[in-house]
Amino acid sequence: MSRTYLITGAASGIGKATATRLKEQGNTVIGADLMDADIVADLATPDGRAQLVRRAGELSGGRLDAVIAGAGLAGFDPRAVSVNYFGAVATLEGLRPLLAAGTDPRAVVIASVASVHPHDTAIADAALAGDEEAALAAAQAAVDRGEGYAIYGSTKAAIARWIRRTAVTADWAGAGIPLNAIAPGTVITPMTEPMLASPDVRKIVDETVPMPLHGHAQPAQIAPLLTWLTSPENELVTGQVVFIDGGADAVLRGDGTW
Repeated sequence: MSRTYLITGAASGIGKATATRLKEQGNTVIGADLMDADIVADLATPDGRAQLVRRAGELSGGRLDAVIAGAGLAGFDPRAVSVNYFGAVATLEGLRPLLAAGTDPRAVVIASVASVHPHDTAIADAALAGDEEAALAAAQAAVDRGEGYAIYGSTKAAIARWIRRTAVTADWAGAGIPLNAIAPGTVITPMTEPMLASPDVRKIVDETVPMPLHGHAQPAQIAPLLTWLTSPENELVTGQVVFIDGGADAVLRGDGTW
């Protein structure tokens, strides 16, 4: 049976690969991105978030079967806080009523293996407190002291924690809506290609995200997991951060957490 999906970050990378896969299976996909999408919206801004929710309601006829929050920013840019955390939360919270009207509704956000890296607690804590201004200030402070590299992982740690907190609440599990995150390792996308083109940066990436199983991933290798997590087959998996990282998490954390 055809389902209706909304995917943010649908114009490139994992979002585009997943949209392609879902459409090939006969589903309807509403894509959102900064350009080349059904909904053009900047999730770094309140207006862009409101635009996403408004247009999603119009284009979907008031119901969605699944949402994949995939829009994200990397690099040392404080705006990553607004997109990776606040944009993702606004997407999921804003579209939850449309999911509640759907059939076998499911939702997933794209986090990262970087969520288990050491991170800036000031950024993550401010994000989880819902204080975007303080989170942005903490991110800028990290840049100013030469630790801008911590911003991305901090946003992903925060969204992973938000998923764990939120998935089991009445609005989600209580309403029969599984809510999960996936945590990819290094994926070859337009966002990462410029970094990986530098041998020095690539060496650092491979040291911080070691992937013994097949190395760097292609977006199409991530899409099947997103497809399953947002399918009716997923009846019990919720509140999970599912690593799809070629073994990076196992290398980084070993078995000590068990």
